[in-house]
Amino acid sequence: MPGIGHKSAQRLAFHVLNMSDAEITEFSEAILNAHKNIHRCSVCCDLTDSELCPVCENDTRDRSVICVVEDPRDVMAIERTREYNGVYHVLHGAISPLNGIGPEDITTKELIARLGNDEVKEVIMATNPTVEGEATAVFLSRLIKPLGIEVSRLAYGVPVGADLEYADEVTLSKAIEGRKRI
Repeated sequence: MPGIGHKSAQRLAFHVLNMSDAEITEFSEAILNAHKNIHRCSVCCDLTDSELCPVCENDTRDRSVICVVEDPRDVMAIERTREYNGVYHVLHGAISPLNGIGPEDITTKELIARLGNDEVKEVIMATNPTVEGEATAVFLSRLIKPLGIEVSRLAYGVPVGADLEYADEVTLSKAIEGRKRI
């Protein structure tokens, strides 16, 4: 499994082998139920076990701002900050021509369909700061700007607690470019 190294996989395997029959049955049923019941939210494409995800169900969220992310884990990361009160759109990937992933392979159409009414005023591009994430943000912003919707990008910069001497040139360049007045 992704993110599981050799030693962790070995520990997990031994743990599963030591489980009782009842525990292993419950464990395997939980995996089957998750696979069967979790699907994409009909609005934002995040993962959910009901028609709408908790964010889309929440009437207090600001629907005039959509934060576009690559992965459902990105939604969780932003939600942990407790600073964002808008809604999301999950792309489930990023444009990567070298890997055969084009705009039709992510939820581009679903995003554009959400922008058809006058409710959305801003789209925040929160794709990863990679070549693929940048390409995706630029591609989507070119589709969105003609609709008269403001498009913004998450700021880049030096992580809190980091020493400048250890930051790479691109990170420092983006931090200087994205500076703001205090």
